[in-house]
Amino acid sequence: MSTVKNIKTANENDCQPTREEAEDAVRTLIRWAGDDPDREGLLDTPGRVTRAYEEFFAGYSEDPEGILGRVFEDIVGYEDFVLVKDIDFVSHCEHHMVPIIGKAHVAYWPGDKIVGISKLARIVDVYAQRLVSQESMTQEIVKAIDTVLNPRGTVVIIDAVHYCMSIRGAAKAGSSTVTSMFSGVFKDDKDARQRVMSLIGS
Repeated sequence: MSTVKNIKTANENDCQPTREEAEDAVRTLIRWAGDDPDREGLLDTPGRVTRAYEEFFAGYSEDPEGILGRVFEDIVGYEDFVLVKDIDFVSHCEHHMVPIIGKAHVAYWPGDKIVGISKLARIVDVYAQRLVSQESMTQEIVKAIDTVLNPRGTVVIIDAVHYCMSIRGAAKAGSSTVTSMFSGVFKDDKDARQRVMSLIGS
């Protein structure tokens, strides 16, 4: 059984709220903030917010295994790692639902399966477009690649600004957070790890 995380809802027995219920929730938040959801400037805001959330959280409807499962059968003899650097992403903090904006670097050392490089960028978006912690996002990308492709090793490094920290709370606007995870050859072989880190520029 696959261990790739593809959560649809917090509880599979729960029914997903309707669009109308989601828009009503936005109206409640507007009233809670102290404004009038029926004033002209806010009349269309609940619809806009729900449509924006469909984009922000599109990762819940994506299948990581389906994305990574489309591999090339005609590439043979390649015996080194593949690295995609500087993958831009926008995510949202699961604690405050405010943006996390950053870059991901993803490398894998193919075993028998080679995947298109665009799929490495797409798998970042699958997990970014959910409510996440940066730590769990890093781990889930590695787990998905390792589970579906069974490579010799995988590296994921994420460098991101958390707006829950930069515009509220500690209010440290100049800070960023770096997380990393190494598996297989990149965890066990210092030379392989140093080579990929050198190319990433860390």
